[in-house]
Amino acid sequence: MSDWFAPKRYGYGAGLPISWQGWALTIGFLIVALGSALAFVNRPILVFAILIPAVLLFSLIAARTTRGGWRWRWGEKE
Repeated sequence: MSDWFAPKRYGYGAGLPISWQGWALTIGFLIVALGSALAFVNRPILVFAILIPAVLLFSLIAARTTRGGWRWRWGEKE
């Protein structure tokens, strides 16, 4: 699998997307998050039922496609 996200320079996790696949995943996630929040504005439990798996799936894909993986970084250039 190719790299979709750049690693963060400081801290743990991924930075901004660096490929069209990363941007597509991020935009798709935002559409799901905002769409569910707007569609189910009076049903917050349903929004959370949609968002929790969406966040977990997005995080899993981002972790697997981040250049160098997710690990703690102290600001060194790689």
